[in-house]
Amino acid sequence: MGKYDALGTFLRRWRRRNDAEGVELRFAHIEDIIGGLLPRGAAEPEWWCANGRADAHAPHRRAWLDAGFEAIAEPKAETVYFKKRPTL
Repeated sequence: MGKYDALGTFLRRWRRRNDAEGVELRFAHIEDIIGGLLPRGAAEPEWWCANGRADAHAPHRRAWLDAGFEAIAEPKAETVYFKKRPTL
């Protein structure tokens, strides 16, 4: 089990139970979910991006992408908005 699997599980459950467009989580809440600290790189917006420049196969990105979300980070505020991606 990978470090970010618990985040993926959390987001899948949240998606099933909520009709909202997405959920905003503070870094501290994400650290509680994963049971460890986020790396220093999480302070940079690029760490959260899964666009053409970023590696969409990175384990932390796979957690929310596989759960059907995209991440929109505000590192200075230490928050991330996980927005539901349309289902195909």
